[in-house]
Amino acid sequence: MAADPNADAEPDPASVARAIVLRQLTSSAKSRLQLARKLAERNIPEDVAEAVLDRFQEVRLIDDAEFADMWVRSRSQSRKLAKGALRRELADKGIDADTAAAALEQLSDADEEVAARLLVERKLRAGTDLSDRAERDKITRRLASMLARKGYQPSQAFRIVGEVLDAQAETQTDAPDGLRDS
Repeated sequence: MAADPNADAEPDPASVARAIVLRQLTSSAKSRLQLARKLAERNIPEDVAEAVLDRFQEVRLIDDAEFADMWVRSRSQSRKLAKGALRRELADKGIDADTAAAALEQLSDADEEVAARLLVERKLRAGTDLSDRAERDKITRRLASMLARKGYQPSQAFRIVGEVLDAQAETQTDAPDGLRDS
């Protein structure tokens, strides 16, 4: 019985690289840098990785601009992230500043403001006593910190939190005596 001459042959690095990239793109869209990092992890030679990634880019299976647009839409809706946080995430994924800026244009300042207000309103516990100054200050810091972690500017975060708390305090004082939490 003759041995298979290809049994001990190393697999072709280009086909291994193509298989890795296809598998990565099947689960979700990825930037070119993310795919390059994955190929490097799997010890694909850099020249082979570049050639495979170039080919995938030619046939538009890798498109950083499209990836950035999708990423901004998705993360701004699901996580309510501000432009600053989204810009950092895109940079971490290897998206250049111009491409990121173009993708971020789809978010208006008004959209960002509405998202921040919704977050604050959702996180504000019902029945919170806002008449106690120390309690209100603590809540303000907590909510403004939450917005800051999501990439909102401190001045914007404190302004929005203040406006939402003022509106909430106003509804508490407008409640009839029998219904007011006191």
